[in-house]
Amino acid sequence: MGKNLIQQRRGKGSTTFRAPSFRYAGRAGYTPYTNEESIEGNIVDILHSAGHSAPLARVRFKDGEECLVMASLGARVGDSVYYGLKVEPKNGNTTILQNILEGTLVYNIEKMPGDGGKFARASGTFAKILVKTPDKVLVELPSRKQHEFNPMCRATIGIIAGGGRLEKPLVKAGNNYHKFEAKNKMYPHVCALSMNAVDHPFGGSRSSKKGKSMIAPRNAPPGRKVGLLRPKRSGRKN
Repeated sequence: MGKNLIQQRRGKGSTTFRAPSFRYAGRAGYTPYTNEESIEGNIVDILHSAGHSAPLARVRFKDGEECLVMASLGARVGDSVYYGLKVEPKNGNTTILQNILEGTLVYNIEKMPGDGGKFARASGTFAKILVKTPDKVLVELPSRKQHEFNPMCRATIGIIAGGGRLEKPLVKAGNNYHKFEAKNKMYPHVCALSMNAVDHPFGGSRSSKKGKSMIAPRNAPPGRKVGLLRPKRSGRKN
């Protein structure tokens, strides 16, 4: 009799597969949306969080409010940063896309005004503002894809720190294991065809693996729902 797939075991939410979020520094994002022209804040600390690839900066504003944001390249403790609708186009400052010049490098772009930032948040990444119109702003994302944003969405000017993180070689598989374990990600990734028959519908070596259909039957039970689930077509296009 078969066992639950690893995807099914993780979905039950047991402590074995739970992310250690209690060790994370906190949620990184902007403060609630403000209509003020400029608010000054000071970087009081640079933090490392296992849940983020980039270093985090703790910013304290004049009114005593604090927030965690992705640190920009070159940021130091004691630097002043400004948030608002009209700020100087300087590295680390945050403002709406409508007020940022075309060709400027930005990061942590909001998908909707006030959500705190959703795009270009990984270490060493940045996006570029291409075209601005009264009703939309066209931005080139780190994936080289172009996306249209609301002009009132906020973004930070500059490049996220930690860009050389991937340049250091892992050397051995154990280092890669601990790297994924810190965020509770699956490693190593085992191909279904390499598993035993008891672990996966595609596993086992009692029959040839070449040419085996990956299409799951329409009325298959949950443990058999793997591979192509009711695809519209299969095979090579003519």
